[in-house]
Amino acid sequence: MHFDDRLGTVLRLRASSGAVMRIQFRQLLDLLGTIPVDAHGEQIDAAFNRLGELSGKIPAQERAAMIADAGLRLRSPRLVAALTGGEPAIAAAALRAADLSSDQWLDLIPALPPASRAYLRERRNLPPELGALLSRLGVNDRGLPPVQAEVQTAVEPESNAVEVEREAEGAAPAATADEPVALPVPEPENAAEPVTILPAQPVSGESGIGAIVKRIEAYRRGRQVIDQVPANDSPRLPLGEEHVLDVPADVRAFDFATDAEGRITWADPGVAPMVLGQRLESAAREAGFATLLRRHQPLKAQALTLEGAEAITGPWQLDAAPWFDPATGRFLGYRGRMRRPAKQEPLVPPVTESQADRIRQMLHELKNPVNAIQGYAELIQQQLYGPTPHEYRALAAGIAGDAARMLSAFDELERLARLDSGAMELDSGETDLAEVVRITVGQLGAHTAQRGSGFALKDEPAALPVPLARLEVERIAWRLLATLAGISAPGEMLKLRLRAKDGLIRLDVALPASLAAREGDSLFDAAAGSMPQIIAAGVFGVGFALRLARAEARAAGGDLLRRGGKLRLILPGSPSMGLTAGDADHTHADAGAPQG
Repeated sequence: MHFDDRLGTVLRLRASSGAVMRIQFRQLLDLLGTIPVDAHGEQIDAAFNRLGELSGKIPAQERAAMIADAGLRLRSPRLVAALTGGEPAIAAAALRAADLSSDQWLDLIPALPPASRAYLRERRNLPPELGALLSRLGVNDRGLPPVQAEVQTAVEPESNAVEVEREAEGAAPAATADEPVALPVPEPENAAEPVTILPAQPVSGESGIGAIVKRIEAYRRGRQVIDQVPANDSPRLPLGEEHVLDVPADVRAFDFATDAEGRITWADPGVAPMVLGQRLESAAREAGFATLLRRHQPLKAQALTLEGAEAITGPWQLDAAPWFDPATGRFLGYRGRMRRPAKQEPLVPPVTESQADRIRQMLHELKNPVNAIQGYAELIQQQLYGPTPHEYRALAAGIAGDAARMLSAFDELERLARLDSGAMELDSGETDLAEVVRITVGQLGAHTAQRGSGFALKDEPAALPVPLARLEVERIAWRLLATLAGISAPGEMLKLRLRAKDGLIRLDVALPASLAAREGDSLFDAAAGSMPQIIAAGVFGVGFALRLARAEARAAGGDLLRRGGKLRLILPGSPSMGLTAGDADHTHADAGAPQG
């Protein structure tokens, strides 16, 4: 689980000075420029609002320089669209710096302001499909295309007289009809290059200005793309709206906007004629819908029924957010989307993620940063980056040790979750439980002998093989015996007995007084730190260690139970035990003792 609160941290910054405002503006550009395409929420909306506020306080030249910075990552179509709606310098810098995919450009270009689209022609890496789209939208390379009409270069009458006199004197003319002549034709604002017109034919006929006007008209007539529309002073250009003009027979979703009274005033062009004027309140099917409208609350998954054309008639689900005037705060209406409800599938048992799976996923996410911390601490402690003061090496060694304990704790949690959910099985093999118990008791004696505590092994048996790998048996024995030895009081000896009966191997061990005082199975619930321990079999305390030992025993086909003042570990005997189990039981069992 990664929690990225960088955007919230930047928004909490108080931009009280010019330098802080510029820092915050640059940080918002970088964070909003890399958000996922489908990211949304109140925090992101607040970030865009703050960006707009800062834009009014920072000069356009400085903002354009920040956007043009080579280190800026501008990969968000939403941010590019927001920046292109401002000053020309900002729009030009944003369109030059944007790093979008071809599909994102195809969706964004029709929504760009017409004055901003021309800046895309300055990019040298436009894919062919984007160039074709720009051509359809009337954005071509600078300069008017040549036509067949005769063109007169733009020369003033006085200049013509001078040329006649020069030719009469035998001097070379200043320019010929085959040479390019720079003409003052209109061009996009902030254009970086002069427009150059190449005359198609020698000069003849009418004045130069009239020829330019004719060429402009010929160019506009040549850009007419909608059939059967007469040429006029306001020709219609395609704006990439074909995908909304072609309405399917069964509409599945559409965007809309309402006025303050909840009446639809705008919708996708293909659906607009069928839904404009309908009131949300009259179409609602839930009683509390009118209250939400009056309180200007967000609308989520609200059920409606629309009437009218066949394509929109029927049930709908609505999601919309209130829209307020940024200057006055006055409620203006709702903006949102309507979609058809999902089709009802046959009822089947829901497939939900188990709690064990969620725990394992959480632990996996927690291990990553702890591993990184441990690795860096070891680099410092081992001086791999150069000499390090001893004080820092000691601190790094402590951090590495703490990280190792945390990783060990995560492993225990994951092991318990996997064992409880049946997602894990213990490794099979054949191990002598009696031998493992003797070795474990001897290891613990080095710590308990000075306190006069430990284990008193009664009637030490012969070999008691169990069908588990040795490592698995050692884990179970250590977890159980170390936990009990760690909470034993000074001078407290715990009786321990091993025996085999009915193909099962039992290990009975007396409970320390501190645990024996607990009722029933509450000893499995003892919290970490609730009991002092001189030996800890785990970082989560006595109760967790016993629960993990019980889960391991159950995974092996046995159990860990409380029997009065003792704990009984039951494990299945190995098939190779044969008749030895019965002999061992009869040899070491007390003649008159109950076998329970």
